[in-house]
Amino acid sequence: MTTLQEATVAVVTAEVPTQHHPQLRGIVARVAATVATAVVVPAVLFTSAMLAFNLVTAVLVALAWMAAAMCWRRLSGRPVSGLLLLTLGLMGAKTAFLLATGNTFVYFVQPVFVDAAVASTFLASLWSTQPLVARLAPDFYPLDDATAARPGVRLLFRRLTLMWGLVIILKGSVTLALLLSLPTVDYVVVKGAVIIALTLCTVTATILWSVVVARREGLLRPAGELA
Repeated sequence: MTTLQEATVAVVTAEVPTQHHPQLRGIVARVAATVATAVVVPAVLFTSAMLAFNLVTAVLVALAWMAAAMCWRRLSGRPVSGLLLLTLGLMGAKTAFLLATGNTFVYFVQPVFVDAAVASTFLASLWSTQPLVARLAPDFYPLDDATAARPGVRLLFRRLTLMWGLVIILKGSVTLALLLSLPTVDYVVVKGAVIIALTLCTVTATILWSVVVARREGLLRPAGELA
């Protein structure tokens, strides 16, 4: 995410017509669909296949879901979110490693190092001109340069980037603690439930925080207003 030029709220508001602002329920629906596709459904499929079959089947089922979701969005002309691409890439690399080595402990511990790398990327981007959340935001809200340049929006992006960086560190720490203390099957079930709950709580906090700023900046269309 890059730092955008300073602009007063009054000037930027005049440059972004109100009729182009989406409704809150549309944004929430888009976020919910993305999180369900990239986080919740693969986790449920993985856990179910792990309990019913084995680890290899579980990773292949989850990977197949992610690949099918991406292909379906491309073929249907829908945009592919950065979250979906990131999740698919990480899952593909982990699956390839497991199939090549058969080492289940290393497979399960990989997310800890991935989380450390991703969290570092989020936090390091705070020193850049474009915090990482600003790069992902257009997946959920139609941002133009003028809107992204608002001081309030830029501050929101930085605060959300910091929050997600810290949450990902927490996620990695919880993953490692559970991996070292639980049997494999228990680890898969408990970790899946904990991480989904943590993700949903953070997504909810992100939406609420964003709504407060969007309302203040006049970036949400009233619920009864037509496009």
